[in-house]
Amino acid sequence: MINEKYIKVLYVDLSSAKVKVELREDLYEYLGGVGVASKLLLENINSEAEPLDESQPIIFSIGALSSIFPVVSKTVAMFISPVTGELGESYAGGRLAYTMFNAGIDALVIKGKAKHPSFLSINNNIIDIKDARAFWGLTAEKVGQYIRTIVGGSGKRSIMRIGPAGENLCKIANVNVDTYRHFGRMGLGAVFGSKNLKAVQVSGDYIKRPIDHKKYIKVYNEIYNKVTSTPIMSKYHDLGTPINVKVLNNIGALPSFNLQQSSFEKADDISGEYFADNNLVRKMACVGCPVGCIHIGQVRREFDKGHEYETLHVAYDYELIAALGSYLGISDANAILELIDAVEEYALDAIAGGIALAYATECYQKGIITKEQTIVDLLFGEKSGYLQAIKFMATKANDFYSALSDGVYVASKKYGGEDFAVSIAKHEMPAYHTGYGAIVGYACGARHSHLCNGGYSYDQTHRTLDKEKFVNDLFDEEKKRCVLNSLVICLFARNVYDDETILKALDAIGITGYDHEKLNNLGEMIYKVKLQIKEKLGFDLSNVQLSKRVFETPAMGEILDENIVREMIEMFKEKNNKLLLKGLSDGKQGL
Repeated sequence: MINEKYIKVLYVDLSSAKVKVELREDLYEYLGGVGVASKLLLENINSEAEPLDESQPIIFSIGALSSIFPVVSKTVAMFISPVTGELGESYAGGRLAYTMFNAGIDALVIKGKAKHPSFLSINNNIIDIKDARAFWGLTAEKVGQYIRTIVGGSGKRSIMRIGPAGENLCKIANVNVDTYRHFGRMGLGAVFGSKNLKAVQVSGDYIKRPIDHKKYIKVYNEIYNKVTSTPIMSKYHDLGTPINVKVLNNIGALPSFNLQQSSFEKADDISGEYFADNNLVRKMACVGCPVGCIHIGQVRREFDKGHEYETLHVAYDYELIAALGSYLGISDANAILELIDAVEEYALDAIAGGIALAYATECYQKGIITKEQTIVDLLFGEKSGYLQAIKFMATKANDFYSALSDGVYVASKKYGGEDFAVSIAKHEMPAYHTGYGAIVGYACGARHSHLCNGGYSYDQTHRTLDKEKFVNDLFDEEKKRCVLNSLVICLFARNVYDDETILKALDAIGITGYDHEKLNNLGEMIYKVKLQIKEKLGFDLSNVQLSKRVFETPAMGEILDENIVREMIEMFKEKNNKLLLKGLSDGKQGL
């Protein structure tokens, strides 16, 4: 949208193989990203159909600052989640935002279902739906290799692709982006599979520059220096998010053994410090980011009898270490990297996959399920069974693994163990068991993620429970992050891009007329559209599902009271209802 007053939307119908472009002036005020994607999702969803029905859309969108300023490197995907049955929202870095920008696309809407396995190729103005039958069944990495080798494309290229899990409609399947990045959580991989869509390649070489280059460079340099010369983002480059392993373990907030514990006695052996000293081989960055937060670990393993070895390079971060480490009682860093590599191979979501395995292990221990169902022994601390179980989930080896591949909520409804199926609002709980802020934040967040409102962080800075203040602050943060996500700023840089910085950046590329009030109104407007989507799909906070295990295991030393959580959820719901009644029925707040 740079130098323009509209949002360019590319529509692709896989069923009819028809393509069209619309220049949407009415979407311009949303500034791209999650604002535009939310509006397009609301316009295109079929509330009467299942999430994996071919009529349901997938929306991708970048923001007004994408690829123009440092650390504005993400793309948002929005869809109906097959995991929760409601709003699906996910973010990925890599090269995708840059390539969409260079292809001249602000938003992409994909609907329908291809007649056979296919992949979508976008190269500037050339859009093709190509045959993917030759590589249907391949792992995500091999698909990337195939497309890079066989298919051309000018300029930089980004490749989104699914693995066998998405093809098999596993609801916890993700979408791999450029090898080390993902659209994780919420089941976008299954939505791809339901459309016979194996991959999407985007490339382009358009050149777009801000009109006032001198003003732009001045602001760019200010932000670049803020990112690289201050301590604001240093932790992400140094140890990265794995620094949280020791931090959360020390305060009793690290889920372990399927959240039977909130600390792990061998946390030092899977800490960010340990990985850095023993496994780290390089750091990488998304295009347009000077930070380098992607930490690549190396593990050497025997793949055949005799001296037959291979070396794996695997991206790791805190969430993956917790889900495939402490949640499973795994204290071997090399084993964790192997498990991460396995979920990457099949393109299962690492967080949901790890929690599903932890639930299955506890079921197996308690005799709720048998080895006939698990096929292999599932034992806390033992990687071998888990490596095979990942394949069984991705391929739906039997009825049990088919249910497990739909998430712990579905599996526990069918096989039992609901009290220790660790999920909130049917979504596997992130690995932050910090207190009321986290649980209420997960439950009330638009996509039920710790990234919706940062409740886990709020717990650590506000140890005294003030229910009204907690709810008010989480609600305000939810709206604030809608602004950041409309510009699709990496949330690691949320403290870099305060309101003043955002306003200067917008002004530097010719987007004028914004102030603090207008940014706040934008956040409200976007959040309201999300609430309208959830309401249309029948979601009601009063009925939100909460795992009993959350209230049995101490969070930072405190047993949480479910009644207090429910009370705070109702307070949050009241604030949502007031916002839904505010302003015009189409969600505008008077920008």
